[in-house]
Amino acid sequence: MNYLVGAFKPPCNIFISFADGRNRRQVPLKKENGKTVMAALFQNQENIVGEVVIEPIHGKKVEHNGVKIELLGQIELYFDRGNFYDFTSLVRELDVPGELYERKTYPFEFSTVEMPHESYNGVNVRLRYVLKVTVSRNYVRNIVEYQDFVVRNYTPPPSINNSIKMEVGIEDCLHIEFEYSKSKYHLKDVIIGKIYFLLVRIKLKNMELEIRRRESTGSGPNTYVETETLAKFELMDGAPVRGESIPIRLFLSPYELTPTYRNINNKFSVKYYLNLVLVDEEDRRYFKQQEITMYRILETS
Repeated sequence: MNYLVGAFKPPCNIFISFADGRNRRQVPLKKENGKTVMAALFQNQENIVGEVVIEPIHGKKVEHNGVKIELLGQIELYFDRGNFYDFTSLVRELDVPGELYERKTYPFEFSTVEMPHESYNGVNVRLRYVLKVTVSRNYVRNIVEYQDFVVRNYTPPPSINNSIKMEVGIEDCLHIEFEYSKSKYHLKDVIIGKIYFLLVRIKLKNMELEIRRRESTGSGPNTYVETETLAKFELMDGAPVRGESIPIRLFLSPYELTPTYRNINNKFSVKYYLNLVLVDEEDRRYFKQQEITMYRILETS
């Protein structure tokens, strides 16, 4: 039995490392098995440089038809699991066909790589970047090793960032105005605003502000929309009176947010909304939703 197991083990180990791996920032990456690992962080147009080490096991000879490394940017939709859409695909040939008897090191370099989309792990979609090393072989399965890495892209603060002003009204019963100081927020920003009660003839018992993420995947009849409530923030507990105003101050840093993604490679979008919820004494709920734009600024630490 042990011989049988041994027959299916690859005859070599493959190690992939980045040249600046020790100094490069590492960030958490959730794998498809649910486990979280630390992965190297890159951004668009960076050079990706490193080396591949192939080490035959116990002096075994490894016959091969060539060794290559690929840099892949891939989108996987979970309703089409296992099918990856490659939006970035680069390849470097590392070795010509031959035989390996001992440990061998291959340097590699991909220069100013186009990585326009950020790594993303969603409810129904995953966008990932990976290095894939393949040792091609005749008659038996190829030997393949993967190394994930993470891409985040940074945006300067917008030159125009208008405030949001909206009204909630139920004829002759309720009239509320609310205002947020801006419509575009970075991931560590603070939402600042105010709510004004102009007319209150129904008995409200509480009011809360929610941050919602809406992920839409696919297109046409295969469109899937998932809405998650990421945060709930109680603004008021008790009945307001006419003329009263309530300040809003909501810090975004505790929440796991991403930038807004619009129609990434025609596969998916991620949008964020502020949802104001009013509840009356009969537990009827009134909503007013407003989209906000999220962006990532370069973190200083």
